[in-house]
Amino acid sequence: MEVGFKTDRGLRRSNNEDACFVMKRDKVFIVADGVGGNNSGEIASRTAVNEIAGYIETHSLEELKTPEEIKAYFEDCMKAANFKVLEMSRRFEKNRGMATTVVAAYIVRDKLYIVNVGDSRAYILRRGVLTQITEDHTYVNTLLKAGLISEKEAKHHVNKNMITRAVGADYTIDADFFTVPIEKEDIILICTDGLYGEVGDSELIRELEKEKSMSEICNKLVEAANRNGGSDNITMVVLKVTEEDVQ
Repeated sequence: MEVGFKTDRGLRRSNNEDACFVMKRDKVFIVADGVGGNNSGEIASRTAVNEIAGYIETHSLEELKTPEEIKAYFEDCMKAANFKVLEMSRRFEKNRGMATTVVAAYIVRDKLYIVNVGDSRAYILRRGVLTQITEDHTYVNTLLKAGLISEKEAKHHVNKNMITRAVGADYTIDADFFTVPIEKEDIILICTDGLYGEVGDSELIRELEKEKSMSEICNKLVEAANRNGGSDNITMVVLKVTEEDVQ
């Protein structure tokens, strides 16, 4: 597997509240986008990715054989991360109300498993077609699905960044889980809204298809997001599936 990752503050934010974690040996990749005042969004995102990584290091993935077992594993993993963020939020007044999105990818035996909470996204690019795997947990997406607003209205809605689910928001957590077959040459992108909010699908496809290393592609995508406004933090992990990943 070819791997690239990058996080950038963007042009308009004073600090970076995004986080990412790459566990190449375990083939687990995590992106998070924190929310909360007094820099606590930064604490929330880093706490979540560190807790998930720590869980994986102490609970082996190797014993898992079925998609159901993998789903249950990541549900427990997300519960642990949720409790840790919530605990820190309740313990320290300055962190009160902090939370974070999380999207995590796990690749094993020619399958891609995605778990997500919030509006950070996972995509797969296959033979020139970019498909969004995850569904945004946002107020605006709820309106869109109900047919109350159009896609054009959704893009410019005043509450477009209001998320309806987050890690650390409550004692219960409702994560989505997806299983996607993968093929050699597929490119997988997980990212925060600082990327997809600035870079449209056609530009994403153009950059992802270039004959460059995954790290170079990440650099180019950050440049594109900043060139288009850079209004938020920008974080991504880009993966290219190789022959060994699908055997």
